Amino acid sequence: MTTYIVVADAARARIFTRDTLTLEEKESLVHAEGRLHEGDLITDGRGADVHESMSTTSRSSGEEGSASQHENELFAKEVAQRLYTARTANQIHKLILVAPPKFLGLLREKIDATTQKLIIHTLSKDLTKASLANIQEAVSDLR
Repeated sequence: MTTYIVVADAARARIFTRDTLTLEEKESLVHAEGRLHEGDLITDGRGADVHESMSTTSRSSGEEGSASQHENELFAKEVAQRLYTARTANQIHKLILVAPPKFLGLLREKIDATTQKLIIHTLSKDLTKASLANIQEAVSDLR
């Protein structure tokens, strides 16, 4: 039985498989927009004018964070789609999700109901930059 372990944040997802006790990195997805700041994601399309950049206008609070939130949702949806594809190909028997709390919530929201039933554990932690050995240690007790 194959367990899929997804270690993700808003900019990167590492997908591992575990048969018995061996952890192997199967795939890595990168979403560069997940690393950008809000101001880098929003543009008015005209280019910046020195005088405009010094103005005191501000966005309404409803717009703040919406571009980065949108990018995070797009990436969570992409990761969820990969899991859906693996499940429908009968490659996943169990699923473990490891992500920072905010992205973990988004990911769970985007995963379809049938794939969600395969989730046996979640871990609210950012291990995307961790070594294979550290990830192995973090999930070794999760069966």
